[in-house]
Amino acid sequence: MEQTQETSFRKKLISLILPMTLQSFVFSLVPVSDAIMLLFLSQEAMTSVSLATQVVLVLSLFFYSITAGGSMLAAQYWGKGDIKSIEKVFGYMFTLSLPVIIVFFSCSMFMPEGVMRIFTNEPELIANGIPYIRIASFSYVFMTLANIFETLLKNVGYVKQCTIASVVIVVVNIVLNAVFIFGLFGAPQMGSAGAALATTISNGVGFTLCLIFILKLTKFRLRIKNVFKVDKSLRERFSKYTLPYFLNQILWGFGFTLITVIMGHLGTDAATANGIAAIIKDLVSCLCFAISGGSVIVIGNELGANRLDTAKEYGDKLLKLSIVSGIILGLIAAASAPLVLHFVNLTETAEHYLFIMLMLCSYYILGRSINCTLIGGVFSAGGDTKFGFICDTLTMWAFIVPVGFISAFVLNWPVMVVYFLLNLDEIIKLPAVFIHYRKYKWVKNIINEEI
Repeated sequence: MEQTQETSFRKKLISLILPMTLQSFVFSLVPVSDAIMLLFLSQEAMTSVSLATQVVLVLSLFFYSITAGGSMLAAQYWGKGDIKSIEKVFGYMFTLSLPVIIVFFSCSMFMPEGVMRIFTNEPELIANGIPYIRIASFSYVFMTLANIFETLLKNVGYVKQCTIASVVIVVVNIVLNAVFIFGLFGAPQMGSAGAALATTISNGVGFTLCLIFILKLTKFRLRIKNVFKVDKSLRERFSKYTLPYFLNQILWGFGFTLITVIMGHLGTDAATANGIAAIIKDLVSCLCFAISGGSVIVIGNELGANRLDTAKEYGDKLLKLSIVSGIILGLIAAASAPLVLHFVNLTETAEHYLFIMLMLCSYYILGRSINCTLIGGVFSAGGDTKFGFICDTLTMWAFIVPVGFISAFVLNWPVMVVYFLLNLDEIIKLPAVFIHYRKYKWVKNIINEEI
């Protein structure tokens, strides 16, 4: 029996993690293709787009919070076999996303210069970033809606289809990047604006594919009554567990944005190196994100079915997996430095910064792997989102942001010292995370709990 359970766990986890890793990886290739192609134009073009895409980071804080709450409930409802409630969750995610889409589209379309000034005070970077943000505003609509559809698909067993959509998005994006950035096949040479157009078209294609998968493969439908007349118990349950996660994402994300702002105000070389290092971090962390996403589904299914002891056992296995994968991925990030430097065309100072940044990734990725799996995956599966909110908020706002700001602009410490301090967030919270994990407050069936 135990052997059968172990086999079932591995089979289910692999069926989730492998396609999710591929999906995360191919999505991370989008900024890579942007950066590489724009570097052929100029370092400034690449840096301006890197800063402009921080809008996507902020947007993702909102739609990831919404879809995380949806996934949290859908996983447990799927374990229980409650199809009707999953459809209600689907509609409510759409309800919450509408104002987010309107705000981000409007700001990016009508106030692009103001948005760019948040991230940098360099006139050339602002000028290059304005056309990118304005055109990319349409992609924010497609991106948000596609994430809602993907959340539903993943939680009802269609992870592979989400991966297919992601691969198509990346292939279309890379091809169109080359066409519009450099003006191939008779197209106009648009530079950074071409990268934005490619991103918008590719996300539109991805959204269309997800919609087709929903309509063809599932019986779920986005019913008007579930969008504009939300079930009270669902709204209260969703708010109870999602609000701490949402606040966590917002405060943590704005903290991350401020880190980019700090680095962006330390000069073009620092901003460029930090932009490339961030891309490498995300590429290497794809497995971390996949384990986290898979944890919500695997453990959520067990909790929803009231198999609490099994869920606890799965949590222990996932913790061990996150430690081993974190060590390996951290070493890969550090070892990638010579290869990355070979393919980028930077100033000598920017190359020096980038090399050190990639060396520092070795410890950062380990911490990210553990924290992603526990805070974002295991804890969230059981609705234990308050701890993550408190832990992440204190780490970011009581230490990282003030220490980074003071070291950069008051003490005027060297760029690499500032960067080192700004990247301690994943390490300093590990003791608290381990202690909280062992309390097992996350082992809870939240769909049967009274609100």
